[in-house]
Amino acid sequence: MPEAGHMQIGEVAERTGLSLRTIRYYGEVGLVEPSARSRGGFRLYTQEDVDRLNLIKRMKPLEFSLDETRDLLETLDRLNAAGTEQGEREALSERLDAFEAAITARCEALRGQLAMAEEFAGRLREQRERSGAAR
Repeated sequence: MPEAGHMQIGEVAERTGLSLRTIRYYGEVGLVEPSARSRGGFRLYTQEDVDRLNLIKRMKPLEFSLDETRDLLETLDRLNAAGTEQGEREALSERLDAFEAAITARCEALRGQLAMAEEFAGRLREQRERSGAAR
């Protein structure tokens, strides 16, 4: 039975839509390590861990590498850490600005791909209608 405030990996998988294997892999590569272990050695996660996994999940379709993902997570962790000095906070904020710019650029690229796909689908529909092919 999980400790209060902790979830086992199966519940985390349900909440995030990620597979058990993916969650374990993210732990192995140091992106999201379990916050605790049960007496039996089972991985235990907090809501904060779930939020972190959901952030990673959102980065994946934007094709961020593991290193880029790790960099963003470390930047956020450091920015939210108590005792981070103002000069470092400014540098970290600039890192976040760079990530935001990268996200914006990747979203624009995806919008372009979507427009091209929609245009292609429209041309196929037109071809079908001109040829009288039944649907």
